[in-house]
Amino acid sequence: MKYPRSHLGSPLSAGASRLMQSRWAIPLVFLAAMVMAAPHAAAQEAESASVADAIFQPIVDFMAMLLFFKIGGENGFPFIVLWLFVAAIFFTLRMGFINFRGLKHAIEVVQGKFDDPHDDGEVSHFQALATAVSGTVGLGNIAGVAIAIQLGGPGAMFWLTIAGLCGMVSKFVECTLAVKYRRRLPDGTILGGPMYYLNQGLSARGMRPLGQGLAVLFCLLALGGSLGGANMFQSNQAYAAIAGLVPGLPAWLFGVVLAALAGFVIIGGIRRIGAVAEKLVPAMAVIYFIACLVVILANLPQVPGAVATIFREAFVPQAAVGGIVGVMVQGIRRSSFSNEAGVGSAAIAHAAARTDEPVREGMVSLLEPLIDTVIICNMTAVAIVLTGVYQDTGSELSGVQLTASAFESVMGWFPVVLSLAVCLFAFSTIISWSYYGLQAWSYLFGERSTIVFKLLYVFCTFLGCLASLSLIIDFSDLMLLGMAFPNLLGCYILSNEVAADLGDYWRRLTSGQMVAAEPVAVSTDA
Repeated sequence: MKYPRSHLGSPLSAGASRLMQSRWAIPLVFLAAMVMAAPHAAAQEAESASVADAIFQPIVDFMAMLLFFKIGGENGFPFIVLWLFVAAIFFTLRMGFINFRGLKHAIEVVQGKFDDPHDDGEVSHFQALATAVSGTVGLGNIAGVAIAIQLGGPGAMFWLTIAGLCGMVSKFVECTLAVKYRRRLPDGTILGGPMYYLNQGLSARGMRPLGQGLAVLFCLLALGGSLGGANMFQSNQAYAAIAGLVPGLPAWLFGVVLAALAGFVIIGGIRRIGAVAEKLVPAMAVIYFIACLVVILANLPQVPGAVATIFREAFVPQAAVGGIVGVMVQGIRRSSFSNEAGVGSAAIAHAAARTDEPVREGMVSLLEPLIDTVIICNMTAVAIVLTGVYQDTGSELSGVQLTASAFESVMGWFPVVLSLAVCLFAFSTIISWSYYGLQAWSYLFGERSTIVFKLLYVFCTFLGCLASLSLIIDFSDLMLLGMAFPNLLGCYILSNEVAADLGDYWRRLTSGQMVAAEPVAVSTDA
């Protein structure tokens, strides 16, 4: 994949440029170096974890001070959580509840009824959706839900669902803007995402310095989010799942294997990622959905009581979870980490969709939080609450192991299914977010240095298997949720523009001016 020259810096030297043209040499050398260093890593695994923690702890402390200060006193809402939830409610009202009235049309678009292979773009509507979903349907749906219930009680799931429904419109706004302000290169490559609509959209409104500053801030946070929450957290929990099946498996060995697989996939770019995601995501989602359904059916008589518990504790929670505000915070926080609505990440994938109608791709993006949060997260939650395993775990965050206990209560071998699902979810998220991080890196530093990011990304995949879970959770939340500050500020400013585009699109659709086309088979070769 080719990218334009840096938006901020200068090209590298000719010699370095020739070196970067090697597609496999540098990754192979890097992988060999990791394998050679593996014995040393085995001997120093505990020390490596301490070093990793020492690196990220100062970053976590500083970002927490900026983003998670409490509004309304000690028991109030963290700023960034309130920022996301208020924006989701505002956009839901501003766009006339498009999350409900646009669902039928969104499904029709994904089915290919409005596809035109001659439109600009690199992937189909379905591939863009699958790529974005592969970046969001992951450990947040399994480990994140378990953590939300453990910290906030079953009632956290009610607020997680409400935040997911409203977050559908946040996703609609950012993905519509991403297609509207994307750039198309002569070779057909598409560049898009919040950094482009922040820069260009705000510049068109006479706020060029603000737009440029927000674009750079978004990219810096996106780099941290891709390396931390979308990479290290995923590899950490994937190892936790496999280690439960294979006791004694060294973290460094699993990290090397996972990093190697990720390293070879990310070279193919968005077309290959999209082609893989459209096959992988439906399969892994169906497998996990069926597994959760089996747990629910095995405890069918207790389902009404479990649902009642979720609703009751949403408004009258136990004192141990911090009252109703504590429950809301955990639910909204985990919803944001799960579906990333308002964060701006999915807008990068949707920007590459093959369409000439920005609002149409925004419609497609409505389905992401619905699939990710409203359906899959709630399936996990009901399984956990039904089995009651969350009541016996103590205070330590166990993530995947908590969900595994719920599965194991039905059939002893079910944790194997969960472990496979965890690895598939984690891997799909890792490869999807490599593209998001790469786009941010290219915007800041230019395409000639992208090999540096790829190597750094692969190394962080390895490092994530060694660092502590609690620190990675904090780092993940801070980087990922931090992206929402510049992104949503731009979306607020441009919301009238999106509302006008939506009104025009909806008028043409309902009046019959927009005729559905026959589905056309489009090659998905990488």
